Amino acid sequence: KENGGVAAMERQNREKTALIYKAIDESNGFYRGVVEPGDRSLMNITFRMKDEELEKKFAKESEQNGFVGLKGHRSVGGLRASTYNAVPYKACKALAEFMADFQARNS
Repeated sequence: KENGGVAAMERQNREKTALIYKAIDESNGFYRGVVEPGDRSLMNITFRMKDEELEKKFAKESEQNGFVGLKGHRSVGGLRASTYNAVPYKACKALAEFMADFQARNS
């Protein structure tokens, strides 16, 4: 309640998630969302890249830059960013910036 309650948390989560979906949507296909826009999650953002080798490179470099858990499920593959309540806005912003930098270096 001190932080604005559920409504404030929802607003914050939408803002955090929008940063990463924007990086995907504005990548001109470099990143491809797995889920249709109308069905997207506010907590787990799944995406793919043109091939698994590039996804492995992304996962490795993201870990080297302090991001953890971006590698997708072992049976499904791809990549997944979680934006749970405990994940701060600045972490999502940093990931979106990393994604833009990675794209610029690997396009």
